[in-house]
Amino acid sequence: MSIVRALLLALAAFAGLTALFLGLIVLTDGAGSGLAALLPTVAAGAAVALRRSRRRSRAARLVPFLPVLAAGALAATVCVPVSPTARQYPPDLPFVATEHWNLPTGSRVAVYHYPPSPGTAAHAVPFVYLNGGPVRGISLMDHRFLQRLAAQGYDVYTYEQAGGGRSDLLPMDQYSITRSVRDLGAVLERVGRADVLGFSSGGVVLTNALADPAVAARVHRAVIAEPGPMDGPTARITGQKGQPSARDLAPAMSGPRSTTTPRYAVAFGLMRLGLLSPGSGLVGQAEGENAFTAADLGSDTASAYCAGDAHRIPVENSAENFAFNPAASLRVEETVKESPSLAPQLKLSQVPAMLMIAECSSQVRQWETAVLDADPAIRRTQYMPGVGHHLWNGLDGNDERAAAVITAFLQDAPAPLPDHPTRAEIPAFLADHK
Repeated sequence: MSIVRALLLALAAFAGLTALFLGLIVLTDGAGSGLAALLPTVAAGAAVALRRSRRRSRAARLVPFLPVLAAGALAATVCVPVSPTARQYPPDLPFVATEHWNLPTGSRVAVYHYPPSPGTAAHAVPFVYLNGGPVRGISLMDHRFLQRLAAQGYDVYTYEQAGGGRSDLLPMDQYSITRSVRDLGAVLERVGRADVLGFSSGGVVLTNALADPAVAARVHRAVIAEPGPMDGPTARITGQKGQPSARDLAPAMSGPRSTTTPRYAVAFGLMRLGLLSPGSGLVGQAEGENAFTAADLGSDTASAYCAGDAHRIPVENSAENFAFNPAASLRVEETVKESPSLAPQLKLSQVPAMLMIAECSSQVRQWETAVLDADPAIRRTQYMPGVGHHLWNGLDGNDERAAAVITAFLQDAPAPLPDHPTRAEIPAFLADHK
């Protein structure tokens, strides 16, 4: 019984010290790569162990220190970087040059240009693509889709937001939805008045840009595809989603995960729970971006596909090209949640716009319909059947369909699909749980 009691006491001491360490990580916001939590934890454990050891025989005096050593060793794995702490950028792509533009906002962004294919009738208005994320590299799947548009005569530009992909990092306190809009304005000032396609969080940036007269003046036409919440009031909506996605049906994504390492499991987990700030001293944003892998996204990738596609989800990217800045992404999301209602400014928009929504959308429907309701300049809505959040995904005819919808709107041609839902149809659309 004494052995069982000793074992239980040791386990309790280990658990208590681990809990103390995690609590101090939160209280200190991970200061000093976690050392501000580790040192007091070890000191407190050693003090208690020293007191307990005085009542023991000489042979047993080291026993109380064993859980301290075990807890200290585990805590130390949270404090020691496993990935490089200086940013390691993805290698250049073999099929498109990576340009770096120094924007007047202070951002230095990676830009990719796909000129109209030779022999095609070139369109006079440039085309700019804003990818999702936020603060994520542009996937190979997206690059292929942009090449498709260039083959149809569009002069295509796209760039990775500051902190993502091959773009330079910003100080953490400079990431915001406002900065993203200002960066878009700076890119458009250089490219010229352009048609802009914003997908997912890129759609959020575009929606906010349409509410900013200075930036909106540089947008010729806007395509808002599968947007997230556009502002704080919208972000607080917890409504319905589209038809079932493959989130809980697809096989687990293969490949290494940073979250199998205690350091990143603790850091990313506490950030996601809101217990660590994106600018936490535990893991710097460069190290976090180096460590984060595509497999860490887990079911988020599967949620971008319809349930029927669960066992044929395509590979969206390569490990070499994948880049995601989780801390900066959370910071941008926080600024969206903290922002006031965009509706009053958006109601003044005069930029012709189109909304694209997916049948199996993993976005909250009210995030999408809120944009439709607030922006009187949205001329058509295209409900994309048989596809999830990632509207162009290489499956079946989804790329062709998405391209046809986009190009028809940009050329002011008849819509390939019914204009649905219209602004008046929003209540019925939500009631039908489409």
